[in-house]
Amino acid sequence: MSSTKVIHALYNDDDVLMDAVKQTRKAHHHIEEVFTPFPVHGLDKAMGLAPTRLAICAFIYGCIGISVATWMMWNIMINDWPQDIGGKPSFSYLQNMPAFVPVMFEMTVFFAAHLMVITFYMRSRLWPFKKAENPDVRTTDDHFLMEVAVSGNEEEMISFFKGTGAVEVKVIEKH
Repeated sequence: MSSTKVIHALYNDDDVLMDAVKQTRKAHHHIEEVFTPFPVHGLDKAMGLAPTRLAICAFIYGCIGISVATWMMWNIMINDWPQDIGGKPSFSYLQNMPAFVPVMFEMTVFFAAHLMVITFYMRSRLWPFKKAENPDVRTTDDHFLMEVAVSGNEEEMISFFKGTGAVEVKVIEKH
């Protein structure tokens, strides 16, 4: 098993963190991860992360939901067991379409929502009983931690991060 050194720079203000992230990227240091107690608007863009494609997944899952709903209603209400409900004819799907719209909508939302949650957990690797990866408990309360891979002179990097406004800078062996 190989181990690598990373720098943990701890900040106590989100604006200082944003400036530090921009300075770190400008200095061409690789940011491994940023841990924050709450979402910081614009942090993903400042880190240079690619935009999420989860919206595309949501659309596809919605399409699957409406397809399943359409097939299910045609199969149950028209093909398999046609019934006269309230005097409505059951000869074709299109004649009964207005009555099926609420079911189609609900199945679209159901599939999109549930499959999005599953996709999010799989993409984030949040499995049941997974050990927490938070390197410092203060990041769940009021501090922000930037984890940066050590490249080059370690002492220069430490002084660089202290210059960005970090309240604490540590070098950690990461396994």
